[in-house]
Amino acid sequence: MPRDGGYGGGGGRSARNVLGGALETCSIDPMTGFFRNGCCDTAPSDVGSHTVCVVMTAEFLAYSKAQGNDLSTPMPAYGFKGLKPGDRWCLCAPRWQEALDEGSAPRVVLRATHQGALQHCALEDLKRYAIDLS
Repeated sequence: MPRDGGYGGGGGRSARNVLGGALETCSIDPMTGFFRNGCCDTAPSDVGSHTVCVVMTAEFLAYSKAQGNDLSTPMPAYGFKGLKPGDRWCLCAPRWQEALDEGSAPRVVLRATHQGALQHCALEDLKRYAIDLS
């Protein structure tokens, strides 16, 4: 099903990934995305640019927690079970770039990464961390 991210895919066109194809689902278990629709869709209201589909690692979860964003601890009041290594998640593009600069970037699913991520991250960097390039 096409996804209209409302940003970068305007005019009724489907949201596009960083490779130019249709944006694919990142994860529905756990449910992710700015709109909690499983995709890394974005819109002008998404000031964090939750556009990079990543595969969580223990290293990145520890890094994120040290930066003040604890993604591993469950928060039942918000229906959040906490993330674990192997989970896919729509990460803020500036946070991914920061983690890359610090040597802690998680792997990326390019086909599920919104083209809006390219405002914050270089395609070549994303490709170096890609799990879906053959």
